[in-house]
Amino acid sequence: MPDERDLELRQAALDRVRELSRRYDDIVPIDALREGFAFGGERISFGSFYSGIFRPRQMHGPAALCLVTTPPKEQGDAPYEDGFDETTGTFVYHYRTARSDSASARLQAEADNRKLRAALELAVPLIYFHGVAPGQYAPVAPMFITGDDPARRIVTLEAAMPLSDAAGMRSSPDLRRYATREARVRLHQHRFRLDVMRAYRGSCAVCALREASLVQAAHIIEDADPRGAAAVVNGIALCAIHHLAYDRNVMGIDPRGVVHIATRLLHEVDGPMLKTGLQGFHGQPISQPRRLAERPDPDRLEERYERFRAAG
Repeated sequence: MPDERDLELRQAALDRVRELSRRYDDIVPIDALREGFAFGGERISFGSFYSGIFRPRQMHGPAALCLVTTPPKEQGDAPYEDGFDETTGTFVYHYRTARSDSASARLQAEADNRKLRAALELAVPLIYFHGVAPGQYAPVAPMFITGDDPARRIVTLEAAMPLSDAAGMRSSPDLRRYATREARVRLHQHRFRLDVMRAYRGSCAVCALREASLVQAAHIIEDADPRGAAAVVNGIALCAIHHLAYDRNVMGIDPRGVVHIATRLLHEVDGPMLKTGLQGFHGQPISQPRRLAERPDPDRLEERYERFRAAG
């Protein structure tokens, strides 16, 4: 059975992570995570974020508290596909491998791997820090280790319901499958948003607004569509007004990257916002990423533009 004090410590850690996720809109900077959390009059660490498996010294039991997936390097491949097994519908986490051939390195790696197995045996909730960009993590909590495959040197993870499972109650398999799917989609979208914002240098492709709180990653083909991949070529950075206009087919972008405003609005008189915010950009090209590989996919633009034209 898990130690009662350890369960209370885990709950304090989960509460802190949820608080940080709300504060930072799900993507938490490493500096905030390095502050740790308070429990029993102490400041307790979430780990160094260099070693992927962490158990704080204040815990009595053998199970890990946190797991970390390293963020991709700038302009590198996103890691989230490697972290999800389509066959089982679970996240996959690899055993730690020794960083050298020394006896001490091998012993430390095996000690960390025992923390994974202990988390499975004790069925305790974990915090999964998924790196989405250098210095930025999307926490998924609580997570449970639900399987161990020594031959492949992996464990499988499932997300759980934030309140009941963290408190020790077991939600149904259907609810866990739902929570796991939702966690996967969320991680995809976080990575998509960061990649699009980086590619467009944080500014709206139509009006060049750079206010971070008002610039968003818009899908060309919506996420629910089979072609709506969470990839930079299916995204455009747009400010809130141009994102909404694009989604509502008030504004279209043709395959050449030229902005079009719905005909019914071009000659309407409705104050300065319509004139300068929409009408003024009709016929203007959008700003595009410097890297050719990150520019909007013309085929997707054309498909979406045809919808705009059909909407009138």
